[in-house]
Amino acid sequence: MPVTLVLGSQWGDEGKGKLVDILASSASLVARAAGGNNAGHTIVVNGVTYDFHILPSGLINPSCKVNLIGTGCVVHIPSFFKELSALEEKGLQGVRERILISDRAQICFDLHTVVDGISEDRYKTGVNPKDMIGTTRKGIGPCYSDKVARKGVPFWMLVNDAESPRWEKRLRELYDGYRSTYGEAALASYSVDAEIERLRSVRDELKQYVIKQTPLLASAVGIAGASLPSTNGTGVNPTDSASAGMNILIEGANALLLDIDHGTYPYVTSSNTGLGGVFTGLAGLSPTALAAPGSSIVGVVKAYTTRVGSGPFPTELDAAISPKDAEYGERLQRVGREFGVTTGRKRRCGWFDLVLVKYSAQINTYTVINLTKLDVLDDLEEIRVATAYKVDGVEVQDFPADLDELERAEMVYKTFPGWQQKTTGVSKWGDLPKKAQEYVEYIEQQVGIRVKWIGTGPRREDMIVR
Repeated sequence: MPVTLVLGSQWGDEGKGKLVDILASSASLVARAAGGNNAGHTIVVNGVTYDFHILPSGLINPSCKVNLIGTGCVVHIPSFFKELSALEEKGLQGVRERILISDRAQICFDLHTVVDGISEDRYKTGVNPKDMIGTTRKGIGPCYSDKVARKGVPFWMLVNDAESPRWEKRLRELYDGYRSTYGEAALASYSVDAEIERLRSVRDELKQYVIKQTPLLASAVGIAGASLPSTNGTGVNPTDSASAGMNILIEGANALLLDIDHGTYPYVTSSNTGLGGVFTGLAGLSPTALAAPGSSIVGVVKAYTTRVGSGPFPTELDAAISPKDAEYGERLQRVGREFGVTTGRKRRCGWFDLVLVKYSAQINTYTVINLTKLDVLDDLEEIRVATAYKVDGVEVQDFPADLDELERAEMVYKTFPGWQQKTTGVSKWGDLPKKAQEYVEYIEQQVGIRVKWIGTGPRREDMIVR
């Protein structure tokens, strides 16, 4: 059956959730491969705004029967339940019957969130505040660090380990380690006994969502000899879904330039957010499945560029460049409502960066592009696209790993006249202003990948399909 991957192509916040929502209407299974509740996807349906963090966005579609949080994810359990309740309060039906968690996914403890904050705050009074990573303070980095150090707690350990609670022992050891590192006073707001008691109270309820991921995905993509797990107790029966054939949709979190290996390190997240992370975080999903008819790798690309938190941003529009650039940046921020879904922080705004998007496409091998938020550019007198960088006077068209080079880089821009016509809600390519069409076609030609979807507003129906 076809497999569709939806991946962020810049620094996140490109609008992946909206496309996932549209595609999920014909999907049997939607899965998250990596990250935690540091991600944020917003979907607007019938005037109601839904925010997704750790939960797959496919839950908004009742026809999508299986929504999987994969092995590569880290899950803060109180946030998991809080998010389920929030969706139910907004009228979504059957969300608890359609959600699964891999038994190998890692638990993100309250302890991790406290440590995340301590780590960030030390830069505020440090020698160089610019070294602050700008994390969401959700505990994601410390949780992944403990996972890699082989100190973490996977879900199977919590829900299966009734007689000898190794998870309790491990959590206390984590606490003792962090207390030694940061001191008793720094952790004064945290109680390891209270967290253990909270987790004990939800173990039985949590167990019904936890399932063996690999046989489910292997069967879904038709791997020979794959066996299926039984129902997980929620009413989701993977056998029923698989026997009918699964259309699989993978929902990327964060974006390629935040990838731990390929992003602007160290100003990145703590997981593999690109194509590679899909196959490690969703074991059982064979790469050969992408050869199935109808499969695709969708790169979601905003019609300009934004970034939340610290780190280099070559095309950023701010007062350091000129008052006019600062004005353009403020207009993009205001019109585009550029606030982080998870943190509420203002997003930094800049022009479209071809160098960055081409680099992203080389790694993730997109087959099609979803260009989002084109309508945010409607009122601009001129629009620029960075076509190359100049580093020490030498023009380069590849994205540097060296952050010092990025800091010194000067942008080579191509300037387009603005169309200065309203495009919000346009759903047909022919109804776009000619200048808007030329802008889209230029990006398509330069990146070398077809722009199939064009977002023209926040609603589900504000989408051009070419």
